[in-house]
Amino acid sequence: MKILKIFLSNLNNTDLGLLIIRTVFGILMYVGHGHGKLLGGVDRWYGLGGALTNLIGLESLRTFFGLMASLSESIFALFIVVGLLTRISSSLLGFTMFIATLRHVLDGDLPEMAILYLIFCVLMLVAGPGKYSADSLYLKKFTS
Repeated sequence: MKILKIFLSNLNNTDLGLLIIRTVFGILMYVGHGHGKLLGGVDRWYGLGGALTNLIGLESLRTFFGLMASLSESIFALFIVVGLLTRISSSLLGFTMFIATLRHVLDGDLPEMAILYLIFCVLMLVAGPGKYSADSLYLKKFTS
């Protein structure tokens, strides 16, 4: 009961809300998408990179773009969870989700999850990580 009282007394605490949304979205991204892609290796990265290179060309960078997508959905998603370099991590993940959204639309699919993750990244760019974050603790002068 005491925990519920503490939680309900913080209903207008934006920083707590940012912590919860960062944690939930970041872990879901890592577990559901990033972990497998990161460990998939060069062949998996080559396939992932095609989502961007098929749109813009630059076939020689296909594996690199796939690796960057894998990193943004894994390592940078975990950075978002702890609030470390949150705006940079959100920018990279947001770009990946924008490309995923485009790819799904061009394939005739509904990209609802990519859009939700993209909106989450925009929220992190606009609002920042909040005071319960590594950015707030270690990079205070850069995050204001």
